[in-house]
Amino acid sequence: MRRFVRYAVLLAGAIVMIYPFVWMFGTAFKTFSEATRRSLGLFPAEWQWQNLADTWDGAKFDLFFANTFWVAGWVTVGVVVTSLMAGYAFARISFPGRNVLFMIVMATMMVPFEIILIPNYRLILELGWYNTYRALIVPWCANGFSIFLVRQAMRSIPADFFDAARMDGCGHFQFLILVAAPMIKPTLVTVALFAFLGTYNSLMWPLVVTSDERLRMVQYGLVVFAGGEGAQRFNLLMCAAVIVISPTVILYFAAQRFFQDSALGAGLKG
Repeated sequence: MRRFVRYAVLLAGAIVMIYPFVWMFGTAFKTFSEATRRSLGLFPAEWQWQNLADTWDGAKFDLFFANTFWVAGWVTVGVVVTSLMAGYAFARISFPGRNVLFMIVMATMMVPFEIILIPNYRLILELGWYNTYRALIVPWCANGFSIFLVRQAMRSIPADFFDAARMDGCGHFQFLILVAAPMIKPTLVTVALFAFLGTYNSLMWPLVVTSDERLRMVQYGLVVFAGGEGAQRFNLLMCAAVIVISPTVILYFAAQRFFQDSALGAGLKG
């Protein structure tokens, strides 16, 4: 009986979480009249696949997606590299002030983005990076949470591996690349996933540091579409939401196994 109740609660929670996405997907391929009609039907009577083309043509999604993948890709690479090196240093290298410096890095996680928005913007102006890809990429190539995840994963690696590698003449950098990084691959995939999703979903920062529409990203395109054609055609607005959310859903399912094996497992030990 207890197991039945547990599964019933989990099933109810899953339905509550999934229902809005199923409704959004179904509405995206309805006609305008069917989408605005009060009905309990989740899916259209006849699928309107033309909505995809109409939505894509209604905004510059090709440009916005290209910018987003370019910026998110470089940010992801930057975060993985900085987190891997910093996490290894905090976990395996003893140096004066290591614990204090690590606490400072952790303290940055407590600072709201709105507090550093203006200082970061002023710094971008002083560097002459306004309206450039550098303004969208460089400030986000490191973060405390990713460093913490990698550091915890590094601490979970037995010291015997490092001792054996050192006896074989392996230095810190060789050990990091050849031994440690492959052993914490699930954590690195999780770090990359978080970095990509954070950049993909960003809206405020790109609006602050760019004024040229040619540098804008996909969330801006969704906002513009919602205030334009999407405001008159509700079904196309839902279609735009489906288009924007699809890459993140695909990416999550592709990396799901690594995500579960890292943050919920060895990545939080130590």
